[in-house]
Amino acid sequence: MVSQYVRIPQDRIGVLIGHNGIVKEDIEKKSKTRIEVDSDEGGVYIESIEGGDPLKALRVVDVVKAIGRGFSPENVFALFDDDFLLFDVISIAHLTSKTLKRVKGRVIGRNGRTRRTIENLAGVKIAIYGKTIGIIGYSHSIRTAHEAIAMLINGAPHSTVYSFLERKAGKEKEEW
Repeated sequence: MVSQYVRIPQDRIGVLIGHNGIVKEDIEKKSKTRIEVDSDEGGVYIESIEGGDPLKALRVVDVVKAIGRGFSPENVFALFDDDFLLFDVISIAHLTSKTLKRVKGRVIGRNGRTRRTIENLAGVKIAIYGKTIGIIGYSHSIRTAHEAIAMLINGAPHSTVYSFLERKAGKEKEEW
C-alpha cells in the first residue's frame, strides 16, 4: 500500500473536498485511494486501498497539489485520463511583494488575455495562485510555457512573447 502526505493552503481545502464531498469522492473513486483531510493544518493523507493501482495513488499527489495551487477540479481530473500529462510549478516566491504583484499581472494580462494566449498557443492550463504559477500539460508544452513565462518575468514585451509562442506553435504543426 502506498501512503502519501501533502499539504495544501487551507483556503483550497474546500475546493479539494467539494460540495458535499463530491470532489474528494471522485478522486477516491478514480484512483482507488482513501483520502483524509486535516482541515486545521491543511494536511492531506492519501492511501491506496487494496487492489488499487499504486501509480494512481502517486498521481493523486499531483492532483491534490494542483488543486492546492489554484486549479479547478475539472482541469485537474485530466491528469487521471492521460499518463503523459504533467503538473509543474514555477515558484515566484523570490520576488518582492511589489514585483510579485506586477509579474502576476503581466502573466495574467488584461482580462486574462495573456494567460489564455499562453494556454492556447502552448497547449497547457495555467493557474496563478499565491507565489506560484502552476502548469498542466505535456512536457514539451510545459517547456514552451515556462519559456514564455520566464520572458514575461524578465520584462519582455507581451508582443515578443506572443511572437515566440506563435513560432513555437507553428513548428509543432510542421513536425506533425
